[in-house]
Formats: sequence, structure tokens, C-alpha cells
Amino acid sequence: MQAIRSLIIPKWSSDVQLEGKTAIVTGANVGIGKETAKDLAGRGARVILACRDMAKGEQAARDIMREVEGAKVVARQLDLADTKSICQFAENIYSNEKTLHYLINNAGVAMCPYSTTADGYEMQFGVNHLGHFFLTFLLLDLLKHSAPSRVINLSSLAHTMGKIQFDDLSSEKNYHPVRAYAQSKLANVLFTRELARRIEALGVTAYSVDPGTVDTEISRHLGRPLVSISKTFAFLLKTPAEGAYTTIYCVVTPEPQMATGGYYKDCASAKTARAGQDDGTALKLWAVSCQLLGIRWR
Repeated sequence: MQAIRSLIIPKWSSDVQLEGKTAIVTGANVGIGKETAKDLAGRGARVILACRDMAKGEQAARDIMREVEGAKVVARQLDLADTKSICQFAENIYSNEKTLHYLINNAGVAMCPYSTTADGYEMQFGVNHLGHFFLTFLLLDLLKHSAPSRVINLSSLAHTMGKIQFDDLSSEKNYHPVRAYAQSKLANVLFTRELARRIEALGVTAYSVDPGTVDTEISRHLGRPLVSISKTFAFLLKTPAEGAYTTIYCVVTPEPQMATGGYYKDCASAKTARAGQDDGTALKLWAVSCQLLGIRWR
């Protein structure tokens, strides 16, 4: 079993240190986000755990400080399903942080029953794409001030099944949880592509990441048959720590070895689906996202 697993899930490590650097990790109270925050803290970075549930966020911070000697971590409240909460979080960051070198847009919801954000958008599109789009917009000045800096957006292999339904972005006409999830993950790839084009001259780079198939709580909405299958093949799933490898790779790898706007999987550059390379769709999604959020982002 272990031999098979080692062939499927390659090991990766790096001794790069991040003393003096500051990172924000959304959804850092559990799973890949928590393991990412723990790793960055172990490298000496100051890490802000951006979490919807503050009790869980503070517990995660205590866990990391117990496990990592000298860890500099703090939990801050952020509900990506509410633009007011995103604004309040950004205000808190500007009030308390002098620099921001890494914005890791990790939080996400997957294949959930239909629901909407506080602002009326379908939950998966609203949180996975619009919430992180808005957060990045609000924090861009601090990222520019701290350049060289990086934005890392977690996508998924599911983006290959995605299509941006511009005539029904919030799935009001026809909702399917898997289709809505795939759309949001394709949106992450397209956002990264367009963002990179716009901010490269500012000293800020952007990357999208496929963490692989990871055993995390994000699968809690899977139907019973899929849960049974996933348990049967659990030994082939990545642990949350292994799922964090590619995110961390995109943090620590020297910039000349990286391609801004690129898509990364298993700690290497990878190809997106054709839909993820469509600059026209990326530009249209950017414009529509700005319109929905009521912002002007040139």
C-alpha cells in the first residue's frame, strides 16, 4: 500500500525561510489551510489565519503555537460570504499590519446544497470566486507596498469540467452542486490569469494551485455512495499536509523559476483545461465580477 502511495503522491520539501514575511491564509482553521499556515509559521513568517468561525480560528492558532516553537500566528474573523465582513477584515489588516507578502486564497465550499451569500450570490461562486476577488482587490495596495509579493488562489482539477455561465452565474435558473463548484474553480484559474496580467508591473505575481485529491472536510457534502468510495480508497488521498505542498511551493520557489498567471500541481507547472486559457472569458469574468461587487479595478 505504502509503495503504491509513494508513486502516486510524491514527496517534496524545501528549507527556504520566511523571517520578516507576512502571510494571510483564508480558511486556515482546518485542512489544507491550517497545514499551510503551520508550515509558513515554521519558516518564520507571521501568519494571519483568516477564518469565518473565530472559535475554530483561535483554536487553530493555539494548535500551531503549541506545535511550532516561536510561531507568530493570529486569527482574524473573515466571512467570505459577506462583503461587509470582507471590508471589516481588510480594515483590520491595514490597521494592524505594515506589510503583506503572501495572500493565500485557500478557503472554499464544495458541492453544497443551494444557498446564497449575504449579498445574494450562489454560495460556491460567491465564496470561492467573488469573495476572494473582492479580498484581493481590497488588499492590493498593501501587496504592492510589500512587493515582491504573491497571490495564490486554490483551484481544483474540477475546473476542467467548468464553464462560466454568464447568463446564470448564481445558478438561479438551474442549480447543480457539482456544476456550480466546477464553475467556481474555473473562475479561480481565469481570475489568476487576468490578475497576473494586470499586476505584474507592480511587483505582485499570481498563481493558481490544484492541491490534488485531499482528505479534508470540504468533501462533507458528498453523497453517501461517493463517501463510501472515498473511504475505500482513502489510502490514495493526500493528507492535508501533502495537499499544502503545492501552495507552499508557490510561496517559496524563486520568482525566476515561476510563471506568473500559471497553474501549478504536484509542485510543478501544469496545463489547465482549454477553458482556463481563454483570455476573452477571463476579461469578461473580471468585468462582470467588478460590476457585481460595485468596484472599479483597472
